[in-house]
Amino acid sequence: MKKEPAIGHFVDDEEKEIVEAVESADFHPVSVLTPDLRAQYEAAAHATMNERRVKISLRLPESDLLRLKARALREGMPYQTLINSILHKAVS
Repeated sequence: MKKEPAIGHFVDDEEKEIVEAVESADFHPVSVLTPDLRAQYEAAAHATMNERRVKISLRLPESDLLRLKARALREGMPYQTLINSILHKAVS
């Protein structure tokens, strides 16, 4: 059986308290996603997906693309979806 690494260094007492709370058996995560908020997100996603899509070609500096891919990975989405989202916000 693989043993989880122990966290032995904390930035401050608050960080230590948070880690101990999350690792305790009493921890139960709470979602802030209400049914109304979920419905709003789903409606926005459906509206976006029903729009006609046009394929384009775009040249970016490699460093920007690598940072976009890293951010998309952190946010749990494909990098092209992230680029589309950023462009949509910029023109809206």
